[in-house]
Amino acid sequence: MTPLLPASIAALLAALPLAAQEAPADPAPAAADEAVAEMAPALDEAPAETTEGTGTEVAADEPQEVAPGIFEMTLGNPEAPVRMIEYGSLTCPHCAAWHANGYPQLKEQFIDTGKVHYTFREVYFDRYGLWASMVARCAGPMRFFPVLDQLFAQQRQWVGDGSPAAIADNLRRIGLASGLTAEALDACLSDAEKAEALVAWWQGNAEADGINSTPTFIINGERHSNMGWEAMRQLLDAEYVAAAAE
Repeated sequence: MTPLLPASIAALLAALPLAAQEAPADPAPAAADEAVAEMAPALDEAPAETTEGTGTEVAADEPQEVAPGIFEMTLGNPEAPVRMIEYGSLTCPHCAAWHANGYPQLKEQFIDTGKVHYTFREVYFDRYGLWASMVARCAGPMRFFPVLDQLFAQQRQWVGDGSPAAIADNLRRIGLASGLTAEALDACLSDAEKAEALVAWWQGNAEADGINSTPTFIINGERHSNMGWEAMRQLLDAEYVAAAAE
């Protein structure tokens, strides 16, 4: 579990990616290039925002605009008896581990079967997590989750040695691989007003839900810290059975 350290809005917004790229960046490491190349087919083949159960298609929720230009990013049946919010940071290694070892089973066994309505909300430890969030959101609600998956899967590669210019360059490569144009990326990654709105939205969510570490899960209104898949499965099963009995 990664503790949530207080973040200064000024520090988060000090430099958006395009500012970090005013000086030409060194070419990204070969490993990052290969990772992005492997990512492109997965994004091209990503399904639209519908979920499929065992033989039954479940309509996905319509994106809800919670602030001007900011949408809740959700998956699954809007009428599902179990409602789950994950708070995660795109630079948090524990969050990346959860998305590698727990999220695939969550999606297959609970989201795609209509048992769980899932929302992902970003947490911003640092400006790089904010930049990554802006790339994912630039893809729009219909493509957010495929890009999010790749940002977690390739976290080590795009973070690299922590150089701002290299990180900005790697995130742009991921955005381009997702189908975004260079012009769209430039607009998204230089949108200071959007960045400020995202940070304010995150801080409001963190205060309302008592978020002090990542990943944190809000399941039917109850807060839970990071856990392994088996513990999560048992918790979700119990919540589903309890909801069905009401």
